Amino acid sequence: MTQASPKVIIHGGAGSAHGHKDRLMTLREDLHSIVKQVYSKAEAGASARDCVVMGCQLMEDSPHFNAGYGSVLQSDGQVRMSAGLMDGRAQRFSGIINVSRVRHPIDLAAYLQPAPDRVLSDFGAAELAREMRIPPFDPVTDLRLQEWMRERANNFRSPMAGVVAEAVDIPEDFESRRGTIGVVVLDMEGHLAAGTSTGGKGLERLGRVSDSATVAGNYANSFAAVSCTGIGEDIIDECLAARIVVRVSDGMDILAAFEKSFGEATAHKRDFGAIALSHQGQIAWGKTSDVLLAAYHTGDGVGDTLELDSGTLTGVV
Repeated sequence: MTQASPKVIIHGGAGSAHGHKDRLMTLREDLHSIVKQVYSKAEAGASARDCVVMGCQLMEDSPHFNAGYGSVLQSDGQVRMSAGLMDGRAQRFSGIINVSRVRHPIDLAAYLQPAPDRVLSDFGAAELAREMRIPPFDPVTDLRLQEWMRERANNFRSPMAGVVAEAVDIPEDFESRRGTIGVVVLDMEGHLAAGTSTGGKGLERLGRVSDSATVAGNYANSFAAVSCTGIGEDIIDECLAARIVVRVSDGMDILAAFEKSFGEATAHKRDFGAIALSHQGQIAWGKTSDVLLAAYHTGDGVGDTLELDSGTLTGVV
């Protein structure tokens, strides 16, 4: 199936606004700029997988998001990042878990796509980075370090760091509250891919594994592709990305799949969001949280989810 134009949707986190929606709106420029760049690459004929990798790299480079540069610190003051990539054309998943001192975790996930062993954690991830001759990179920003030091001074009373646009007992000028990133692309040939990258929850127990490098948080096939953001454990409990994709594969319209899946999630009191594309070019999103930081390109122009009211759970264009 050939598309007249590609489609792109990206996200930068999901969470609670707590009266700081004006501050969230400043992210619009970042999101719009990145989605336009990814769309331009797709429009030039690049594969969905290559477009997803580039989009994730751009978002990992932004200190506004909890992925790559700007990732949150874990309880021991270290950054450990995870990323997942799924090529819907091949229906192949690859992932990297708790890797440190790299600029683009998504690059390691992409490198593993043709490998027989396609999901690596900590020591294996470090060895892969050496094998790829990736130069060491310090992803810690001053804001993330300040956040960790505040939590240490308070004996780590918070269950997690400010990964999703939260504003919990912080100064007005402290703007490190951003979330996991994700990119979903439908290319010119009608193929789908999805990628997700994260610094984790922050302040978590050592060895904790996020949803981003699992099929619960990132999944794609020839029918649909989904990337999730929010509380990883909630996403895993719902097996959200794979659940939505399977429903679309079984013949359900993507909006109906989102409405059913998010209705179930609301009943279970989950806290997350998701973005998706169908092979028919439908762009979809959903959230149980107040805010989903997402932008999309329809081929005719750019839109975003930043002005959706908190009562809107799902949407599609």
